[in-house]
Amino acid sequence: MDKRTVFLYEEKRTVTWFSILFFIILIGYDIFYYFIYPRYDSIVSYGFPTDFVYVMYFFILLLIPLIFFNNRNKKQHYTKYYFFFTYTILSFINELFTYWNKPESFSSGNAVEVFFVLFSPIFVSKRYFWTVTIGLIIKYLLLGGLLANTLVAFPIVLTIVLGVIAYIFLNRFQSYITALSTSYDQQMEGIVKGVIAALELKDPYTRGHSERVAKYAMVLAKELGSFTKDELKSFNYACLLHDIGKVNIPDSILMKPAKLTNEEYEIIKTHPVVGEEAVKNVEGLGSSISIIRSHHERWDGKGYPDQLKGNDIPLNARITAIADAFDAMTSSRSYRGALPVEEAYERILQGEGTQFDPNLVAIFKKVYQQWIYIQKES
Repeated sequence: MDKRTVFLYEEKRTVTWFSILFFIILIGYDIFYYFIYPRYDSIVSYGFPTDFVYVMYFFILLLIPLIFFNNRNKKQHYTKYYFFFTYTILSFINELFTYWNKPESFSSGNAVEVFFVLFSPIFVSKRYFWTVTIGLIIKYLLLGGLLANTLVAFPIVLTIVLGVIAYIFLNRFQSYITALSTSYDQQMEGIVKGVIAALELKDPYTRGHSERVAKYAMVLAKELGSFTKDELKSFNYACLLHDIGKVNIPDSILMKPAKLTNEEYEIIKTHPVVGEEAVKNVEGLGSSISIIRSHHERWDGKGYPDQLKGNDIPLNARITAIADAFDAMTSSRSYRGALPVEEAYERILQGEGTQFDPNLVAIFKKVYQQWIYIQKES
């Protein structure tokens, strides 16, 4: 199970328990405050102060099927926002109606709001924390302004105090998550580089090839700006493993000092499929596994193994194809010496619209100087 899968699973579990606690506290508090406590204190009226409370419960209960819908569609991170905004907006309307004609009797605050603030750190999201904290403060500022009542100061101060406590817990949780995430990435990278080292023992002429291709491709991918931080990580791992299928190629073919026969070339062309099959269960690669299968596809559809054409070729594979070709040309092989970087550059440009994606070739021109630096440092 990869890191993202683990986080999604934990988020789903957290949302489920958060939802259960929300309903327990909401219903339990209202039953106690409006139906049990009044029996012992004649000042507090028995029952809900307005019929709008029933409307509140109707809309809040509608969130239950939404929980299952979001969990099923991997959108559970939205659920906590739905709960907060639904409750806050409805409670604001309810309190405004309740005290509009009698602002002097204003009394507000609910255990649910304390729950929202104190439990916000469990999602390890500063965005959610600030949404809850600032949202509640805005609610009471609006109530105070509309009702012309200064009693809203108490829930505002309480929200700020609880917010400080919650923020301390949030920072601690984030530190733990960051440490675990870093450890996972380091272990994953170590495993990948270990596999590459084994491949390079088999084919010493490719020593450093995978690392350079990954560096070239990452520079181009970042310049493109279409990938998230997590996608770039899996992109990097897949680039490092793009030639893993060559472990299945006989040494006599892989290191042949002369031109390959047609039969031998057909064997070489099996390595993308073999490579994909070898790592298909490594979930840390995610959708980037397409790099391994498709990095030898061509923009004109004359590549292999699937003869994909144009935009049918996955974007990350199109990026890797340029990086792989550039490094192959500027590295020594058993059958030829390395080409000058200037000639490799021209050949990439010549392949625009035939071998390579024209849009990516344009970006390649922008990052070419960075590639030269990588090539010289390797």
